[in-house]
Amino acid sequence: MAQCEAKCGTAEQEKKLRAVIEASRSTPGCLMHILQEAQGIYGYLPMQVQKIIAEGLGISLSEVYGVVTFYSQFSLKPKGKNRISICLGTACYVKGSDKILEEIEKELGIKCGECTEDGLFSIDSCRCVGACGLAPVMMINDEVYGKLTPNSVKGILDEYRGAKK
Repeated sequence: MAQCEAKCGTAEQEKKLRAVIEASRSTPGCLMHILQEAQGIYGYLPMQVQKIIAEGLGISLSEVYGVVTFYSQFSLKPKGKNRISICLGTACYVKGSDKILEEIEKELGIKCGECTEDGLFSIDSCRCVGACGLAPVMMINDEVYGKLTPNSVKGILDEYRGAKK
């Protein structure tokens, strides 16, 4: 997934975004809704998308950026088709989730917060997924994997590589 500065996404995506802005702009407090819809359209919120939203609502880019960076649900970077979230909460960390993260990064050739060149995987960390009894834990999309070891990482990732989900 190529990152873009000047132009981002397709003409169809931009048309959808502008339609969302037009339909919502008269509703008080519509910024959150528009940002959620925009992230659904693009998968993340690059600066160009934020500029379109700011212009469409007649507000400053800094106001839009402030909301995007305040809420963890929004992403400034593209996410992979398969989103890996490794738990670094206390129970998981004590059981070695840092080693799991290192193995995932080594296996995919990217760091936490990045997306693979082919757009198949992205890695993020979180503080708890509520499965402390299975520590260390990671999630890939909505699937939970527990009692992980560094040796189990490659096999799990290979399942997703083979399926091209």
